[in-house]
Amino acid sequence: MGLENNDSSDARIRSFSLRRMLMGDPLATSQIVHEKLTKVKALSVFSSDALSSVAYATEEILFVLIAAGSAALNLSIPIALAIATLLIIVGFSYFQTIHAYPKGGGAYIVASDNLGTVFALIAGAALLFSYILTVSVSISAGIAAITSWLPSLFPYRALLAVVGVAIVTVINQRGTSESASIFSVPTYIFILGILSLIFYGLIRWLFMGGLPTVEINEPMHTNVALQGVTLFLVLRAFSAGCTALTGIEAISDGVPAFRPPEAKNAGKTLLTMIAILIIMFLGITFLASQVGAVPNHAETVLSQIGRSLFGYGPLYVVVQIATALILILAANTAFADFPRLSYFMSRDGFLPRQMGNLGDRLVYSNGITLLGIAASILILFFKGDTHSLLPMYAVGVFISFTLSQMGMVRRWLRLRSGGWLRNAVINSIGSISTFAVFMVILITRFTQGAWIVVLLIPAIVLVLLRINRHYQQVAAQLSLERYGAPHRMRNPQVIMPISGVHRGVLKALEFARSLSPDVTAVYVETSATEGEEVRRKWSQWGDGVRLVCLPSPYRSILSPIIDYLQQLEAERQPDDIITVVLPQFVPSRWWGNLLHNQSAWMIRLALLFRRGYIVIDVPYHLTDSPNEETT
Repeated sequence: MGLENNDSSDARIRSFSLRRMLMGDPLATSQIVHEKLTKVKALSVFSSDALSSVAYATEEILFVLIAAGSAALNLSIPIALAIATLLIIVGFSYFQTIHAYPKGGGAYIVASDNLGTVFALIAGAALLFSYILTVSVSISAGIAAITSWLPSLFPYRALLAVVGVAIVTVINQRGTSESASIFSVPTYIFILGILSLIFYGLIRWLFMGGLPTVEINEPMHTNVALQGVTLFLVLRAFSAGCTALTGIEAISDGVPAFRPPEAKNAGKTLLTMIAILIIMFLGITFLASQVGAVPNHAETVLSQIGRSLFGYGPLYVVVQIATALILILAANTAFADFPRLSYFMSRDGFLPRQMGNLGDRLVYSNGITLLGIAASILILFFKGDTHSLLPMYAVGVFISFTLSQMGMVRRWLRLRSGGWLRNAVINSIGSISTFAVFMVILITRFTQGAWIVVLLIPAIVLVLLRINRHYQQVAAQLSLERYGAPHRMRNPQVIMPISGVHRGVLKALEFARSLSPDVTAVYVETSATEGEEVRRKWSQWGDGVRLVCLPSPYRSILSPIIDYLQQLEAERQPDDIITVVLPQFVPSRWWGNLLHNQSAWMIRLALLFRRGYIVIDVPYHLTDSPNEETT
């Protein structure tokens, strides 16, 4: 019976060294203040998701309108203005949320405080899934830009996307401040590039006789027959363009990551992000209408605008590279907020406690790892196809928008603080608008994948409730309320399975006898010759302790031991404890474990869920040289 187990110290040291090389040196808890973000860094961390949406939001509007003919594309500007208005309403709502919930006030916290547990879990489930989709969509879209440039990589797009997820995951594991420093440069290059594009386009439009019409390399082909401009079409275009709103809730979720005063700095950062987002979104939509950009499977609308203004020169290349980078880095917003939301939900008992533990680098490393794994699975399942992922993307976002603003309305009505009526009206308009957008998205994209979210979110809520019920049951059974003094435990009956008689067994025997005078060694006899040898050695070294040899004609090791323990279990008193002492030798090299049986591990696993047993490992550490002292 190879009672040997455990990893060697060398393996642990090597593993720790690799981890430190990738993640960096551990940080003391006192250093957490240095991991707080300035407004400049926070803008790059929390806004990359929202700002990256301008790369495709206008294109989504045009893609819907083109079904009614090129003349309908002129509706893109009023639709964009309506979306910009909604951006202001939702942005101001989250500005109020930041100051109302300075310790972090995403949709989950607001709904929990004002709407109750069920609505909070719906918001939390929607946000968790949306963050996973943010990573999947953003990195897949970024890889799509790369494979458009290098078509030979197209067959490997899913694998490349998973590699991208792994890289972003490792960078975020190194800490909030360090990841912000790494991601700041591409974010600000993108902002500067898009604003320069818009500024140059406006200068040419105002003072240089207008803008050139873009030459379409490949005309848009649609499978949808031309139709008239209907209210439903306009609503579809509006809902498609509302992808520009994805990510604006990130700052309200991440308020604790800001430097003090957290709420004030977060509020300023949110307003700055909203202003930049509106300018870029309206500017791109306006330029698209002026240059005659048309949705094109071979070239994005943003690329068409850049090509018409800059040609294929360096500025065009900078804009394209920055766009590809911001799409990939948009995933960083999710990596900042998913772990923080997981912390809030684990604190409330709806996610495993491990999700609330700070890692070595003062980040919620378990949440970061879980997000990376979940996003990679989603990418592989959908083969890295962005278009397959997008229909699910906005559904969860607008569920959280609606519940957050409904919660704020309830808060104003409940507290009736200064300006409560004005604030309640603004939040009411916002909640009605976002709910209407949610319904339009759900109806128009139900068969394209939105149905998955409709089924998945309730399933996630049920899992969260089951986790919470487990924690409540554990707390109730561990509570000391109405609990009398425990019964005095008698000397336990100690059973010590052995595989033979050697130094490790004798050390374990010494320990077992220190627990109780009632000790029995158990040997599973698969060979009469070996059994006789064990009896002979035990009579010499066993110090009078009883030895029970269990016959095993079918050479099973585990079953005879479990059967023997069950016999003892039937004879014991209800409160009696059987202590199983497992002697095991530990090889000095990690690979040494592969050369021995894992009987101790199997016995431990078999007894894990049985009441009335205590299992104790007694390790005996081996060395490289037989002449060295062992312990």
